[in-house]
Amino acid sequence: MMADRRTLLLMLVAGGAVVGGFRVLPSLFEGLPEFEPLDDPPGFRRVAGGSVSSGFNPFAGLSVGAAEETPARVTPDSLRADLCSHLFGTAARSEGVVPIASFADYYCPYCRVQTKRLSELGSELGSEVAIEWHELPLLGETSILAARAALAAKRQDAYVSFHESLLTSPFRANAEYLSLLSERIGVDHARLIADMESDSVSRELEISAALSRLFAFVGTPAMVVGRTVIQGEVSDRTLRRIISLEREEGWSSVC
Repeated sequence: MMADRRTLLLMLVAGGAVVGGFRVLPSLFEGLPEFEPLDDPPGFRRVAGGSVSSGFNPFAGLSVGAAEETPARVTPDSLRADLCSHLFGTAARSEGVVPIASFADYYCPYCRVQTKRLSELGSELGSEVAIEWHELPLLGETSILAARAALAAKRQDAYVSFHESLLTSPFRANAEYLSLLSERIGVDHARLIADMESDSVSRELEISAALSRLFAFVGTPAMVVGRTVIQGEVSDRTLRRIISLEREEGWSSVC
């Protein structure tokens, strides 16, 4: 009787492993996604990723509080004239480095996962990749406030600290929270507030918004890895494969 029970238990375990295997196998053998070439901008290609978060108006608040009322200073022509620099920053001209432009909103749940994953991958790969972080606040006034605070902190060389704190905090950005965060990180709060409303911070947001329109992002997170446009959250495995492919194929043909 004991032997029969043991045999039954082993059969159940084996059966469970088979069922579980069907769920795991696709990820184990996950291949490269299919690419779709973009007509515009030329040379780039698109791949669908995973889930995204999007506000009801994806471009609201991307200028100085009222995009519709403010004449666009970043025109399509000015963007295209130096597209890779706008997209990748100084990494655009670094030989042997695969540049990654990341677009995220601090309060998009998928962004929190993807940004942490991308940051860890960047630390692991070191000089093999260069990440340019773009603020793309799509989820309302709090997102805009957080984005402006992070860009203002960058003017005091505290972007990474602010960025990480905003991404991991359960609290929403408001005046009190930003004051406490400034004190904890050690930035000049009065200067931070002034820079948040500065023309240079507004221009950075406008450039990121213009890039999102050019690449037709429908939400966040979104990335451009070399010449591959990714919409949505993707796995580490997919991201690593795309980085390798961009290096092999020569992403710089688009710049």
